[in-house]
Amino acid sequence: MEVKLWNDKREREMYDNFAELYAIIKATEKLEKAYIRDIISASEYETECQKLIAHFKTLSSTLKGAVPSIERFAEIYKMDCPAALNRLVTSGVPATVEHRAAAAASATTSASIVAECVQNFITAMDSLKLNMVHPLLSDLSTSLNKLCLLPPDFEGKTKMKEWLSKLSKMEAADELTEQQARQLHFDLESSYNSFMAALPTAAGT
Repeated sequence: MEVKLWNDKREREMYDNFAELYAIIKATEKLEKAYIRDIISASEYETECQKLIAHFKTLSSTLKGAVPSIERFAEIYKMDCPAALNRLVTSGVPATVEHRAAAAASATTSASIVAECVQNFITAMDSLKLNMVHPLLSDLSTSLNKLCLLPPDFEGKTKMKEWLSKLSKMEAADELTEQQARQLHFDLESSYNSFMAALPTAAGT
């Protein structure tokens, strides 16, 4: 006995769309696993993933109202496809695009901190009075410690820490001696040169 799943053309079209959605989710899950296992190249993955995401978005708008949610659809049809749901519903872009965006954001952040460090070095070297130097050295130390490109034992970090320790033991009314000022200026200049020399090496690693 033949069992009809639909009563009219509209219902048939809806079930056809359900079948298409099911196929897209399954295909995306397989694609994600293939990419994770390095079975396909990043460029192949990105091209195919963009196609699936585009088809999914078009179909989702068509099925609006017919399906409570994509997650509910997957639950009803017992689809164990977490990677596909993450890519299609949560992310909406290929993993390769996410990785590039994250790298760009990291590079932008690093560039911003580098600029901050340079500015703090120059400002500190231009202001060698105790009542002005302490907060400037504190700002410089903070910005150097934020920059993950520099190792923990970087000269600038250790020198600034030593000077901050010395200055914190002095009274606010005290002033740096001429010898102390010269030494601080030397340490700042030396640390700045080391900082600038470290940037190309860090960027290439």
